[in-house]
Amino acid sequence: MFLRLANEHREFVQDLVMNLQALATVLERYGYPASCYTCGNQMNSASFMVSLGENHLIRFLVSDYGITWTEMRDDRELMKLEGAEAINQLEELANLIKQSMQRLGDTKYSPVISKRILQKISGRAKTHS
Repeated sequence: MFLRLANEHREFVQDLVMNLQALATVLERYGYPASCYTCGNQMNSASFMVSLGENHLIRFLVSDYGITWTEMRDDRELMKLEGAEAINQLEELANLIKQSMQRLGDTKYSPVISKRILQKISGRAKTHS
């Protein structure tokens, strides 16, 4: 039973890392500095970051040891979520981006709309703390 759970956890982390890489690519396409770094080829950990401008940063870390969402402004931590709460916040961000892409059509680029999306998610994040 425990070996099965360990394997499921590894697969979950790998899926999450792949989704973070895709999210970073989409955010860059919408004009935001974003990155997703992994350690090695096993995809068992990642560091995802996106800058919302004006010294406003979101960092999402995932590894075998845990999952965290941290939002910072002017090098000060505004909010930190862990585990399922962190994943829920990431899901909100991804859903807002999907909605924007559907409204704009997948091939259009709009930095104004993307700025509103990320401001909306950061505004929601503050209400969770």
